Amino acid sequence: MIGVAQSFAASYAQARTKFLEAAASAGVPVRSYVHPLKGCDGEELALDVALDGAADADRLLILSSACHGVEGFCGSGVQVHAMHDPAWRQHAREHGVAVLYLHALNPHGFSHRRRVTNENVDLNRNFQDFSGPLPANEAYRALHPLLLPTVWPPDAANTAAVSSFLEHQGIDAFQAAVSRGQHEFPDGLFFGGTEPTWSNHTVRQVLRDYARVAHHVAWIDLHTGLGPSGLGERIYAGRDDSEALQRARQWWDGGGATPITSIYDGSSSSAFLTGLMWMAIYQECPQAEFTGIAMEYGTQPLPQVMLALRADHWLHNHPQAPASLASQIHQKMMDAFYTDTEVWQAQVVSQARQSLHQAVLGLSTPEAAA
Repeated sequence: MIGVAQSFAASYAQARTKFLEAAASAGVPVRSYVHPLKGCDGEELALDVALDGAADADRLLILSSACHGVEGFCGSGVQVHAMHDPAWRQHAREHGVAVLYLHALNPHGFSHRRRVTNENVDLNRNFQDFSGPLPANEAYRALHPLLLPTVWPPDAANTAAVSSFLEHQGIDAFQAAVSRGQHEFPDGLFFGGTEPTWSNHTVRQVLRDYARVAHHVAWIDLHTGLGPSGLGERIYAGRDDSEALQRARQWWDGGGATPITSIYDGSSSSAFLTGLMWMAIYQECPQAEFTGIAMEYGTQPLPQVMLALRADHWLHNHPQAPASLASQIHQKMMDAFYTDTEVWQAQVVSQARQSLHQAVLGLSTPEAAA
């Protein structure tokens, strides 16, 4: 067992090293799906996959990090800590549950401290049916020019226009318009893409390689950036299915202490979204009964998080920006999606560990074993 702070890293390269070392220490085999590009320091990028348990296990728990790259600083720490936790690993083994760790779903974003992939795509809006019409987001279309002004920091006119929108429409309407996802502006925020990204293809391949035997699959996907600081909101992850939602609530709501929220009934801090990553499991693993949640840990107030995202996209569109401004923007992105304190890290790990134990118990109930 290692200390909580030792589980977290200061860079993608360091996080990957910690994960690979944790897997080696635990005797867990790793398969690396190497990204075609290099990281910000020229390092290799990969989605590293470690299976702790039998390859033919009927019950499988997936724990994934860095769907939104920079959020991997949190998720990787949870994964490394779990791999070093013998009591947790024994708990899963005793209940016949294999654990599949997906480290750095979006390694490019993790390395470059961006939320999006190298294609500037929000991976959790990219799992669409690209053979047909893509969802339109007219509310975002109206806001796009305001979100990405010609200069940064925004001038007085831009600030006033955004403030006017917030005053008349409210922060919830602003969040919904911006974060729902859009497929019209490749340089914009929450762009869902017009074709599957590398990460989309690779996640699907991992599911085919590791999850086509299990008949009961749970998935905990680790995120940051919404909600009160340090609180891990448990957001139902899956299609609009009342039975699966009820099952998630039975497993994870802790008798009401840790309620399961949902984008389908408006109870979640997240807006209603489409193109979500975990929809792939219905297509790639049709044999499995699926139950999932996203653990969404709060960092800063939503207006600050949104401002950091706007700045990051502005910088991506203006690579000639002064180095001092770029450095400030990168730091604001880190602060918006990762709180580098031992108190916050301990909160993250404690809640994640609870949800992992609950998932194993849920998977091993008589209903799941039937």
